[in-house]
Amino acid sequence: MIKNWKIGASVLLASFIALAGCGSGESTSGSSNEGSEGGKTYKVGISQYVEHPSLDEATKGFQAALKDKGLDVDYDIQNAQADQTNSQTIATNLVGDGVDLIFANATPSAQSALNATKDIPIVFTSVTDPIGASLVKSFEDPGANITGTTDTHPDAIPNTVKFIADNIEGNKVGMVYNAGEQNSVAQVDLVKKAMEGTDLEIVEATVSNTNEVKQATESLVGKVDSIYIITDNTVVSALETVIAVASDEDIPLFVGELDSVKRGGFAAYGFDYYDIGYEAGEMAADILTGEKKVEEVPVQYPKKLKLQINAKAAEDMGIEIKDEWKEEAEIIE
Repeated sequence: MIKNWKIGASVLLASFIALAGCGSGESTSGSSNEGSEGGKTYKVGISQYVEHPSLDEATKGFQAALKDKGLDVDYDIQNAQADQTNSQTIATNLVGDGVDLIFANATPSAQSALNATKDIPIVFTSVTDPIGASLVKSFEDPGANITGTTDTHPDAIPNTVKFIADNIEGNKVGMVYNAGEQNSVAQVDLVKKAMEGTDLEIVEATVSNTNEVKQATESLVGKVDSIYIITDNTVVSALETVIAVASDEDIPLFVGELDSVKRGGFAAYGFDYYDIGYEAGEMAADILTGEKKVEEVPVQYPKKLKLQINAKAAEDMGIEIKDEWKEEAEIIE
């Protein structure tokens, strides 16, 4: 009897480890029953590609919107830890569990979810180029079972490029990004387009994982006059290593999101990821309750855009904040 019990326990343990290996996850209840439709509890799977502040804030915003809408939700929260294979496994498991809706946070998670199901509604956020990533046909007519919010404001990259061209000495702009992320390639193309008509030039350093970010950034030293880190999940996950190099070498570091300014980037034209997550949650609530069909919900841009400058980062990078910047920018310490 004891021997058989040990064998059974070993099998159970091995099964648990195999399931857990696809990424971190947790199951939580997202709100009270107050205001829920007929007492119904919805099961929502959350697939987040990697942990970093912007994506974390988007997930918080999504959950807050569903709570504010009065829905009773059980969440199955999974994190792929920046591994595409994990992302696909998570999506497949969520479909197998019969969730009512999948919230896909970042482009690889959204692609994996769409590969896994054409029936379960998918709402994404933190996706830079949903058309280029083959997620939707158009913003107005996204497709059969997917919609969401993009993390690219049309003016963010052009405004950043103009700021660099007008205010930073030198014309070489270093960019560290993961060439395997469609999200990032699309942004680099937008940067190149925005630089047309200026004397700015990109110096690229590509990476495939977070362990390569520091070395790639160091390879730019002596070759660039500024660095521009877009919303690349791989690089943003290791942003502190980029900040350290930029600070040590007095290189102005521009970033693609306000959370990265708070972490030590010099400046960004951005918005709060909590807000685009919240908007995605409002979409999800309408879809879950049947107020709207997923194919009837257009993809949305961020509604707000602002310039934010980190005063301490400016000091660390040898940048003097000009009076005219103070008129436009929100200065944080």
